[in-house]
Amino acid sequence: MHLELAVASGRGKCHAVNEDSFSALDRPSPVYVVADGVGGGAMASWASRELVQRLHAALDRHRVEASSISEALLCADRDVGRAIARHTTASGAATVALCAGAGHLLSRWLIAWVGDCRIYRLRATHDEPAELLTRDDTYRHLGEQPPPGGSPDDPARMVGNGAIVDPNVAGVQLGDGEMLVLCSDGLHKHVEPQEINRQLRAGGSLVRCCTRLVELARAHGTHDDATVLAIHRLAQPEQAPR
Repeated sequence: MHLELAVASGRGKCHAVNEDSFSALDRPSPVYVVADGVGGGAMASWASRELVQRLHAALDRHRVEASSISEALLCADRDVGRAIARHTTASGAATVALCAGAGHLLSRWLIAWVGDCRIYRLRATHDEPAELLTRDDTYRHLGEQPPPGGSPDDPARMVGNGAIVDPNVAGVQLGDGEMLVLCSDGLHKHVEPQEINRQLRAGGSLVRCCTRLVELARAHGTHDDATVLAIHRLAQPEQAPR
């Protein structure tokens, strides 16, 4: 079974560099990650890049199960936090979304997330809004009080700040012609699920569709970095992947 893959990412106006990171698409294993360095945090762009690299080092070329994903996220939380502490006393961390395919037909996937990066599923029928598969780890959703000056919609769980106890891991099915879509909050806070589906099903190359989504988030007023990574399970196995 073939996958069609594409990613697009844009730097936000409020950042000197893009603090989002994502997987290279020519991976040896069907494991894909989007990480968002926490804006204003110490070494944000480094934290997101390091997180992506550590997750691939732990999961590529290995049998991926829910337990191994949880362990990889917990180890990354500890190691990224320690590495930041060696350089600065300021806090720093990243949020993350991850998808890992299982089986030679790639019809079963494990998804995982920490913070407010999201994962959506697009059904093969083109008229349905993107289906949200994750639940943001915000103070509001977790029923916790934000710190002074914080917002209830800020992420309460992040990789690198030692706050992870039980990472979110779930199993999902992916049918012929369906997509999994990973994105940072700079995109999903400004583009509705119906529009995500419309843009990714608009035709043309998948990378162009992803680029249009990032451009749309910018047009809708995002000043944050915006990243989208799409995984399309092709309905016809004989089609060549891109």
